[in-house]
Amino acid sequence: MNSVINLGLLSEVVVTLFVIMDPPGTVPVFISLTAGQSRAVRKKAAWQAVLVAFGVIVVFAAFGQQILNNLGITLPALQAAGGLLLLLIALQLLTDTAEDPVQTKNVNIAFVPLGTPLLAGPGAIVATMVFVQRADGSVPDVVAISVGIIVIHLVMWLTLRFSGVIMRILGENGVLLVTRIAGLLLSAIAVQLVADAVTDFIKAG
Repeated sequence: MNSVINLGLLSEVVVTLFVIMDPPGTVPVFISLTAGQSRAVRKKAAWQAVLVAFGVIVVFAAFGQQILNNLGITLPALQAAGGLLLLLIALQLLTDTAEDPVQTKNVNIAFVPLGTPLLAGPGAIVATMVFVQRADGSVPDVVAISVGIIVIHLVMWLTLRFSGVIMRILGENGVLLVTRIAGLLLSAIAVQLVADAVTDFIKAG
């Protein structure tokens, strides 16, 4: 199976993007932004937001390498920057200091702020670019990253689509608990990225 898809990398992509994009944590924000709207409008906003996020992630996954080359950025530098950025997001999740996106007048909330930056934010973009850098053209790795991105966006769509049900099941305390656990896992991932970057810098001399 690993000759077709790297299962280890697949699980890493799914877990990393899950804790960064935090599907349960988007439920209360999505509900507040779509409050007073019909069920049909909420359904439309859910798939539009996920589609926008998917498009942004795919663009950076496909062309992130060219962007890095043009800017003269190395993988260890990207890993270090991404690790610090993810650590900041993790601290926000753990301390509840992240600012809630607000609805902008005359703007489709499915695009802003739901699609980006809530779903496809800096953390998800950087993490995806790091994974693509690590793959280095390997077919099993590329397939794993592609499947992982599709899976996490499918999970995100299901979460937003059934946000009302999830909110009733978890309750505010349940959503808060999941957010805290996600923050803890994300902080560990961030520290590992920085540690790997430092190791690569030392090896490079």
